[in-house]
Amino acid sequence: MAQRSRRSSDDPLDPRARQLLRTLIARHIRDGEPVGSQTLARHAGLDVSPATIRNILADLEEIGLLSTPHTSAGRIPTPQGYRVFVDSLLQLKPLPEADAARLRNELPSGSGTQSLLDSASELVSAMTHFVGVVSVPRREQFAFRQIDFLPLDGQRVMAIVVFADNEVQNRIVQTRRPYDPSELERVANYLNAHFAGRALSEIRATLLHDMRAARSEMESLLSQTVELAEQVLAPDGDDMVVAGQTRLIGVQDLSDLDRLRELFEAFARKREILQLLERTVKAPGVRIFIGEETGLAPMDGMSLVTAPYGAGGQVLGVLGVIGPTRMAYDRVIPVVRAAADVLGAALNPDRTAP
Repeated sequence: MAQRSRRSSDDPLDPRARQLLRTLIARHIRDGEPVGSQTLARHAGLDVSPATIRNILADLEEIGLLSTPHTSAGRIPTPQGYRVFVDSLLQLKPLPEADAARLRNELPSGSGTQSLLDSASELVSAMTHFVGVVSVPRREQFAFRQIDFLPLDGQRVMAIVVFADNEVQNRIVQTRRPYDPSELERVANYLNAHFAGRALSEIRATLLHDMRAARSEMESLLSQTVELAEQVLAPDGDDMVVAGQTRLIGVQDLSDLDRLRELFEAFARKREILQLLERTVKAPGVRIFIGEETGLAPMDGMSLVTAPYGAGGQVLGVLGVIGPTRMAYDRVIPVVRAAADVLGAALNPDRTAP
């Protein structure tokens, strides 16, 4: 899990410090300004003097949960302060029914996987006003429904693969020798008869096993099938869908154009952010990375909120939101959690969406 605050479990914050820290961070997230002791005296709901509040704030600053900007008498949370806030002080409410209904309506079952992923990333971006990201499931995780081969020029063959989620992919295969249409039809018939409904990774392993055990009369067909299938059924490249990058341009905390450019370049490359998402695939529930916890320099001052999505009991990918560290976590977390659940339900029509 992401890094925790420096304060150890055997030295917990006392109730007054917790309430002041919770109130200060909530006010800072709302207003974007340093928060002073007078403001906290009015809004923290504690019967203590501003002087006592200043002393508690000084203690919180000393242990690294708050900092004081040079030009202000107020304080702002540090990344460690945000970590304590999201881990133990945040009070979450269920997603409003209107938002849940919007997710269900705009992520309907039967829309096709790529269409659902595109819609999900755009939808969570629109609902949070930050960047929506969704990692794309590897095609080898899906069962295929049907395969056909079409001879092209020379030693090239086009494979047309229909998957169980109604997605269709065309892949060009470079073969060791030309294949005539009858050979390609025989290979397609064999694959469709023996492997339809099975995942691609499972098919490759079974084919190789069958070829080793085959009698001479099957060796020719199986060798042809293996040559074509090894390329057609090979794992496709990792990818992710990103939506709403331009929404960051108007964010108060991201006015530095150099920082924005570095962040946009990271979105364009995708690889680093995708690797970060992959770190959360096997972790159930919502995970939050704050600032340097991401391990990515362009993400300094940013947070990533993620949740895995899946179908049929299998995790297929991760959905998340990237925004400034000063984000309304109480609003973003329920959106991410619910969107991941609805996306998984849409990919698995037998499951009932929340």
